[in-house]
Amino acid sequence: MCLSTAYLNRKDEDKIAARYVANIEVKGSRIILTDVMGFTTEVEGSLVSVDLTGATVVIATDAA
Repeated sequence: MCLSTAYLNRKDEDKIAARYVANIEVKGSRIILTDVMGFTTEVEGSLVSVDLTGATVVIATDAA
């Protein structure tokens, strides 16, 4: 199973939006992250990068 950590704006421990992300859904400018337990986190922004082998997702937001 490939689970990822989602970060806001840059890969930094202080910028984690969600851990153990199993599903990512994009609805316009909303990104819905669902973890392995089914908990969802919704972020306003856009995908910057998804590294499937590195298990990281970076989302650009207005907040720096």
